[in-house]
Amino acid sequence: MFHDSGIKVLHKCTSARHAVKAQDLGVDGISIDGFECAGHPGEDDVAGLVLIPAAAREIDIPMIASGGFADARGLVAALALGADGINMGTRFMCVAESPIHQRVKEAIVAGNENQTELIFRPLRNTSRVASNRVSREVVEILDHGGQFEDVRELVAGARGRKVFEDGDLEAGIWTVGTAMGLIDDIPTVAELVRRIVDEAEGLITGRLNAMIRHSADAATSA
Repeated sequence: MFHDSGIKVLHKCTSARHAVKAQDLGVDGISIDGFECAGHPGEDDVAGLVLIPAAAREIDIPMIASGGFADARGLVAALALGADGINMGTRFMCVAESPIHQRVKEAIVAGNENQTELIFRPLRNTSRVASNRVSREVVEILDHGGQFEDVRELVAGARGRKVFEDGDLEAGIWTVGTAMGLIDDIPTVAELVRRIVDEAEGLITGRLNAMIRHSADAATSA
């Protein structure tokens, strides 16, 4: 139906097998999401360093790497691992144009990669969210045998929206990835994209190119 209307379909996958199935079904591209990602990382717990090349050897259509990407180093790594680009959720939450409360952006800047919780694990519907009073309570209830009905009120979407709208970081659960640990400013989108592209080009033509030249020189000397 989407294709009949001229719409491209980019399908999120958290495993190589799901990416292969989506490709077989005719999607236009894949977003391959490693365990580092915000939101739902799947149940296989495979990090991007392994997941991206595992999917790349099976996928012929465009593939975007997702989960844990926030800077030029991640972009260069993703390209080396076989992806065609990167998807950044948490990083784009923390830009000047993002329509979320300033206090949330400041919390991301102040946070680190260890300040997330994996909720709904016992229900096999894992989601990565910011660590706060509410998310820790959800984890505790479910770890002690609770069911979704026991946490329904805590994880209500209306409470999560209050975080983004009012800046009350303890109002509900709010999604953020481990890339939070790589974010230390709130630039404009243009500044961020320009920085990532410029630094990525610098890494490729500078540091990595120098390492290749050094290796070639060493081989010639030998």
